[in-house]
Amino acid sequence: QVQLVESGGGLVQAGGSLRLSCAGSGRTLKTNTIGWFRQAPGKEREFVATISWSGDNTLYADSVKGRFTISRDNAKNTVILQMNSLKPEDTAVYSCAAGSYYSVTNYVINYWGQGTQVTVSS
Repeated sequence: QVQLVESGGGLVQAGGSLRLSCAGSGRTLKTNTIGWFRQAPGKEREFVATISWSGDNTLYADSVKGRFTISRDNAKNTVILQMNSLKPEDTAVYSCAAGSYYSVTNYVINYWGQGTQVTVSS
């Protein structure tokens, strides 16, 4: 069974940092591109970032460029989202997702993680 498990969410003050991890089964990471999405209360889910299997190609939403960094450790089957300079508007449930990504608005998701809450206080 394919599984994606997120960890690392929590409460942080504005300007602070958090590091999210997405651990997947070996088959998941080898046959799917992994990305992150977030959904704030009352809002639609939005794309955050994605990274290719090789790690050579990354894609970010404009709202997080320069503040968030996505990376992967294939030996550990893990994708990391380092979030710096956090803002209250970054508060959301963050989920990792495995699938095919073509642009920030065009993707096909095969598997979702359960999500982890990130809360940024002002």
